[in-house]
Amino acid sequence: MKLSIVIPCLNEEKYITSCIHSIWQNDFPKDQYEIIVVDGGSMDNTLAILKELQSKAPVPMHLLHNPLKIPPTAMNIGIEKAAGELIMRLDTHAAYPTNYISTLVAYKEKLQADNIGAVAITEVLNETKTSVAIKKVLSHKFGVGGGLFRTGTDKITEVDTVPFGCYSKSCLLALGGYDERLKRNQDIELNKRLIASGGKILLVPFTHCVYFAREKWRKFAKNNFDNGKWNLITAYYTKNLASLSLRHFIPLFFVLSLILPALLSLVFWPFIFFSLLSIGLYFLTLIVVISKMDRKGTTFFHLLWTFVVLHISYGMGSFIGLFHFTKYFQR
Repeated sequence: MKLSIVIPCLNEEKYITSCIHSIWQNDFPKDQYEIIVVDGGSMDNTLAILKELQSKAPVPMHLLHNPLKIPPTAMNIGIEKAAGELIMRLDTHAAYPTNYISTLVAYKEKLQADNIGAVAITEVLNETKTSVAIKKVLSHKFGVGGGLFRTGTDKITEVDTVPFGCYSKSCLLALGGYDERLKRNQDIELNKRLIASGGKILLVPFTHCVYFAREKWRKFAKNNFDNGKWNLITAYYTKNLASLSLRHFIPLFFVLSLILPALLSLVFWPFIFFSLLSIGLYFLTLIVVISKMDRKGTTFFHLLWTFVVLHISYGMGSFIGLFHFTKYFQR
């Protein structure tokens, strides 16, 4: 067995079938890989769907239970079970073109990378003005910063993280696996540890995957709030900022530029103008950015509000995450 594909899963009845089918349709030899789905106790129809898929699977397909429900525990359970010398961490909220697996495996061996991945193109299952706006914002640099795995590259590039990458099992074991304290950001944190140990992560342009984003502003906001919060909680648990880049802090700086002057204005009212200046410059920038964007399938307002929801929810999550550092200083 050459490759073990490990997929954390929890309540994914809308996405799991298309995810598994896209893996089966890959051109990688069927006798060279297995699929390990680690479910956290799904309460919808996910388990029934998985058992039906398992009965029809053209490759060995294992269904394991994750009592702690969170992705890092799922990955560690899957890694322990894996028979392959290579581990590919895939996601249910995604689909994979026919050359995805073979490309990553081939270039991992060719380039001797410790982790190798490809660009994630953001899509949605159902196109509405809101979901199309979310898709476009998550593919734009002003929305997600400089992450090449979202915005794309035309050459092999050394990066700090990739989504849904391919590792050797020995590498993951040497790193101690995934940090099970982290409900979010565990992939980024693992990749930062890999780099700190002298490893190399490469992004290749010869394939891609499709990531399906949340389609409603409420779910979109919750997901980004949690991402922002766990950025800071990750730093608290690991006692360093190595798992983060500057782009992860920009929404927090923006939120602080609104909150701090507003609080200070309670003592000296002219401070409120700093908040007004910050929000004014933000919306002016948004107008310029959106005016240059392709708005097909959505509207100016939907794009503007989606940027606001992304930045404010992510920044507020990070702001809440800051309070975890008070525990550290109280020790």
